[in-house]
Amino acid sequence: MSTGKQTPVKAGDIESLIEIFKQSDWDEMHVQVGDFELFLSNDPQATGPARASAAAPAALAPAAAPAAATPAAAKPAAAAPTGEAPVPDGMLVIRAPNLGTFYRAPKPGAPAYVEVGQVIEPDTEVCLIEVMKLFAPVRAGIAGTVREIRARDGQMVEFDQVLIIVEPAD
Repeated sequence: MSTGKQTPVKAGDIESLIEIFKQSDWDEMHVQVGDFELFLSNDPQATGPARASAAAPAALAPAAAPAAATPAAAKPAAAAPTGEAPVPDGMLVIRAPNLGTFYRAPKPGAPAYVEVGQVIEPDTEVCLIEVMKLFAPVRAGIAGTVREIRARDGQMVEFDQVLIIVEPAD
């Protein structure tokens, strides 16, 4: 049953979902929003999801949990992708686990998750990444002191983009 008002799916949203799927280790992804349905699979023999009964509510339902639910990729400083400023020697980075919009705080007006100079632990939530109204917390995955926050609040970030630079704990 339809509620009458449906959120239109934009081309940019579809491109974002496809990019997330490409960068993930998922085998399949199924998203349904109103009359729009997207099914992606790495299996060329896949036939798509089985049709649910007409009484089932339409929902946004990826087949797998977003990668951001697990600790973010924290890597030693490596060669910076084209256009990215180099990371200082000896520093670690927290990278975007997927493409989306970067948020420093859980909601507008709330304090930021982390600030420069703050000591963090591997389970510290450092930001949110939002894709199509799905907000996924990003955990540090490392211990140390935040030395720089490279992404701006509300900025679209790419997969693997440096978000935060951390001086490792001794």
